[in-house]
Amino acid sequence: MTVLTVPMAETAVSVTRRTRVLRRLRRNPLAVVSFVVLALAAAVALLSPWLAPYSVDQTDFARTFAPPGTAGHLLGTDDLGRDVLSRIMLGARASLQVGLLAVATSLVVGVPLGLAAGYFRAWDAVISRFTDLLLAFPFLIMAVGLAAIRGASLGNAAVAIGIAQIPGVIRVVRSDTLRLKSLDFVAAAVVDGASDLWVLARHILPNATSVILVQATVAIPAAILGEAVLSFLGLGIQPPAPSLGTMLATAQQFAARAPWAAVLPGVVIMGLALAFNVFGDALRDALDPKGDRR
Repeated sequence: MTVLTVPMAETAVSVTRRTRVLRRLRRNPLAVVSFVVLALAAAVALLSPWLAPYSVDQTDFARTFAPPGTAGHLLGTDDLGRDVLSRIMLGARASLQVGLLAVATSLVVGVPLGLAAGYFRAWDAVISRFTDLLLAFPFLIMAVGLAAIRGASLGNAAVAIGIAQIPGVIRVVRSDTLRLKSLDFVAAAVVDGASDLWVLARHILPNATSVILVQATVAIPAAILGEAVLSFLGLGIQPPAPSLGTMLATAQQFAARAPWAAVLPGVVIMGLALAFNVFGDALRDALDPKGDRR
């Protein structure tokens, strides 16, 4: 009976905590608004090949710099007569792809290293010094350097940004592992004869999931901004593929004549980054166990 009761109790606790977190998020208006914005952005990004009113490469030299709402173009056209709305939709899709791929790369590498650094004293010094070395380089400088070495493409930009984000993931996971390692339930598992890998996989990693999720929501907007910077510098997604950063770089020379071509991609980048940051802050507050005593 004991063997069956423990998993059932753990499942009940997990469901109760999940319900509590969702309730806190629903009660936070900023969390709801940011989630709706992100859900709409994700839906548009997934369906953009079918929702875009024009092909992103379709040019109309008779209607260059058409203002928004005219000539059948809701957000106007650019210097080649291409539809700005269609290019923004596909550009947002590329930004989200890079953001998710970059964060996935940083988590796949950073989480195991952070767990090892926090749990194994012998590995801590080596991994921590490696992390300090990487942190000596600013995030964007490292991303630009790695992208320049690997070449300009969506995949290379995602890998470069992901590698640049690994040190931050390592430090966050290491810190939480050190905290969890000192708790009684981990000591009890060690006394019962559990192996180190079992303790990490069964006790520490599941309890560090909330910290990892919050770190991911903070890292995604940084990756989106990083992709925009790389594309703006010509080290990210290459034309004719649409990118919000490339649109900004192209439109800056025509800013006085067609300001919408530069302002609208910038607004989308800012909106995505702000929505992720706001939702990340709300998720951190909802996952905070101290909120149970408030």
